Amino acid sequence: MPSNPHPSDSEQRPVRGALLKKLSGDEGMFALGASVARVVQLADSDDQGTQSLAYYVLSDVALTQKVLRLANTPTYRAAGGTAVTTISRAISLLGFDNVKTTAMAMLLVDTLANSRHAHSVRIELEAALCASLVGREMARLSVYQGAEEAAIGALFKNIGALVVASHEHALFREIGVLAAAGKVTEAQAALQVLGCSYDSLSAAILHEWKIPDVIVRALAPLPPGPCKPAAGRQEWMRQVVSFSMETARLLARRLGADSAEGRALEQRYGAALNLDQDRLAQLFATVSRDMDGLLESLQMGAQADPDDGRPGLPGVLAQAAMGAGEAPQGSHPSGKPHNARELLLAGVQEVTQMRAGGHGKVNDIIQAVLETLYRGMGFRFATVCLKDVRSGQYRARVAFGERHAERQAGFVFPSAAGDDLFHLAMQNNADLMIADASAPKIRALLPEWHRRLLPDARSFIVLPLVVNSVQLGLFYADRALPAPEGVPPDETSLIRALKGQVLVALTPGS
Repeated sequence: MPSNPHPSDSEQRPVRGALLKKLSGDEGMFALGASVARVVQLADSDDQGTQSLAYYVLSDVALTQKVLRLANTPTYRAAGGTAVTTISRAISLLGFDNVKTTAMAMLLVDTLANSRHAHSVRIELEAALCASLVGREMARLSVYQGAEEAAIGALFKNIGALVVASHEHALFREIGVLAAAGKVTEAQAALQVLGCSYDSLSAAILHEWKIPDVIVRALAPLPPGPCKPAAGRQEWMRQVVSFSMETARLLARRLGADSAEGRALEQRYGAALNLDQDRLAQLFATVSRDMDGLLESLQMGAQADPDDGRPGLPGVLAQAAMGAGEAPQGSHPSGKPHNARELLLAGVQEVTQMRAGGHGKVNDIIQAVLETLYRGMGFRFATVCLKDVRSGQYRARVAFGERHAERQAGFVFPSAAGDDLFHLAMQNNADLMIADASAPKIRALLPEWHRRLLPDARSFIVLPLVVNSVQLGLFYADRALPAPEGVPPDETSLIRALKGQVLVALTPGS
């Protein structure tokens, strides 16, 4: 009796199950899933949303460098030409949802770009990034609230194909060969080989990562034929996600909106997504320009892989996969960068431009200054503490660094005058830069709450915020090691210039 060339459903499912089990045991994929789930949950709720996203990006040095590099490309850089040096400013410049999706794209590339099967993975990564750009453009034009989730769905539409290409390349190649023969579609070929389509595998992976169902459901394939206008947001997202990936595949082949494939795309999605040939051509041009602009401006061409002779990742992916920004300048043993002056100066210029450009909301200025101090001086924890008149306390409002949430919650002390270091600094409006907090005279002035909350702080700064003799609060930042290198006069002047920008923003009528 001849064997059945197509396994039964019961025979197929173990392939998918085994693959999902393999992925769940892969440390890199597990970390990717946890990171993506965390970023997806971040919501743009004005200042709190920006702070949460900034916290997340700053917790990863490599991701911080990559986002700053993206913000400093000609496509996005501020008209004034001043370098973007803080994540807070990058979020303001690029947009919350753009940075959020970009961060996930970079996480995806970091995890998968170094696969042994770079050529196949590169194709899928390029498609994912391009699809997310299409999804972003469609979301920008949408009337639906939360439309930006379509860009996230588009980014992960082909995560199933990506992980098969990187983790089970023989199966990926087999599916490709079957589909290329023309007798079955790619979905049918994947069903034969894996026991499920790539779309189903993508949905299963996102489900394992605990991504919201509204995004997971958007990965479902559409029925054949022209699409009708969506009855609701979920159906619209599903249409946009499929459209985004199909568009990305056409752009990868350098096909225009006026090609036969482009016209077929317009016939399928035009009525549903309000696209005619002109709008489709404009969309193609915008997305192509975004991709090509990044490649050109980053000047990071493909590198040949000596192992297989194939080209390496194109510039936009190399930018995302490699360390971005300038080469490390080195640090003192305390953690303070050797180029602290340059970093502080860049921060002063950026904050000055923010205010001059009309982006000088008090919370934005405070966050940008705090981030500049945190990164520019190499602190392990930094916060700004403001007076809460109703409770009669000073409370930390924003924080960066190690265990920032826990330490921010505990950074509270009475506003009533006292003789500890913090009250004395505010009473005298004196900027304190403590090189060794273990010195007996300094330690004697530290309040009990500080010794309990930050017992290992060995060097720190306190910058009082006093306007017209009214004590409003202070900046505080510390390190776990002493800083015998101190703070030279030029750095001190820049730190005071940063504080001055906050004082101006806090002054009524400024």
